[in-house]
Amino acid sequence: MKNTIAVVLAAGEGTRFKSNLPKVLHTILGKTLIKRVVEKLKYFRKTVIIIGHKGDIVKNAVKNGSVGKQKIIFAVQERQLGSGDALKKARNAISGFSGNILVLCGDTPLIKTETLKELIAFHNSEKADCTVLTFETNNPRGYGRIVKNGNCVEQIVEEKDASSEIKKIKEVNSGIYVFSAPLLFPALEKISPDNAKKEYYLTDAVSVLNANGKKVAGFKIENGDEVMGINNRVELATAEKIIREEVLNKLMLSGVTITDPQTTCIDETVKISNDTTIMPSTIIKNNTVIKSGCLIGPFTYIKDSRIGNNVEIRASFIYGASIADGVKIGPFSHIRAGTKLRRNSRIGNFSEIKKSVICEDTKVSHLSYIGDSYLGKDVNIGAGTITCNYDGKIKHKTRIGNNVFVGSNTNFVAPVKIGSGALIAAGSTITEDVPKNALSIARARQLNKNWKKKKAAGR
Repeated sequence: MKNTIAVVLAAGEGTRFKSNLPKVLHTILGKTLIKRVVEKLKYFRKTVIIIGHKGDIVKNAVKNGSVGKQKIIFAVQERQLGSGDALKKARNAISGFSGNILVLCGDTPLIKTETLKELIAFHNSEKADCTVLTFETNNPRGYGRIVKNGNCVEQIVEEKDASSEIKKIKEVNSGIYVFSAPLLFPALEKISPDNAKKEYYLTDAVSVLNANGKKVAGFKIENGDEVMGINNRVELATAEKIIREEVLNKLMLSGVTITDPQTTCIDETVKISNDTTIMPSTIIKNNTVIKSGCLIGPFTYIKDSRIGNNVEIRASFIYGASIADGVKIGPFSHIRAGTKLRRNSRIGNFSEIKKSVICEDTKVSHLSYIGDSYLGKDVNIGAGTITCNYDGKIKHKTRIGNNVFVGSNTNFVAPVKIGSGALIAAGSTITEDVPKNALSIARARQLNKNWKKKKAAGR
């Protein structure tokens, strides 16, 4: 692929998305459309991306994306005057190059690198001056029709300019081309906006090349889904469904059980080891790693977390957490960023853990909030326990030693330290440190009064 430069057309607004974001920055399973396209081009000599509408945002998104050592150059189309005009903006980046120019759009996330390699190989073997990637569809509405003479492409006619006879043609243009670099820009200079949209169509370059006796070939593929352009949110959902199915199939073939693929969504950046089971209505995103023997779900959301072996997570939300082997979470737990759950710890229903370390064999079984805290080994946290970590300005720490028993409905007013082996009586509000092995009782004296009699006297 060293003799090919790729040009990605990504200047359009994408008005049918009805969005403040440029079309190419909408995402599928955590990756933008433009990133998915650019990733397929890493084997080429270099990539030129034509930006326009909110171009700085698009440029930053591509730069911040993980594209390895790809050489990427940006060119700007100030006014969106069509694909032919956009491609002209790549002239300076391609100046002096005599190889192949691969042209594709930034909204085709399903295209495969293998298909692009086959297209270029076909172009070279045919000794063509231009090759158009095409496919057949039973519903060609909206696509440019391929008008052929034998195996050669004579013309590509856009939908709005097509006659009723041409509209019957089922072979259509994918929007992906290979051009011989020395012929491309002279052809582009000869096209005009003499069409329904008053734009410079890249497809007209095919007619120009034909008129000059150049060879324009057609490379037809079987799977039209692969070159589907994403023009609205319905098509975005369709593409996501295709990619999601591919991701889930790959995981299942690697030894992961997914009991209901229809309701399961897993980003392709997620890594899951064999013999883990994913239950229905589960979403796993970004760079999450899940090891072997886990039971995840149902109704669970996990993002950017590390999960060890034999972990059970039911109906819970996990963000940016580190979870060791044998941990049990849920149902209805909320594990927030910065939390570390160590081996065999247990977080039960309606409990929230934030930026805390929960050590081995410790249990926060139900209805508790633990924030900015360190809990030692084999600690029992009773129901309704709260770490009062925020004084309105600063987050304070709570430290609880090993083998501490905390009774239900306890408040720890941080900063506070609880010594190992201590017992905290139910209903206590702890505002001072508790020594090792102490029994701490911090609640108001109970008073029982005959309130009904006093109430009657007051009348």
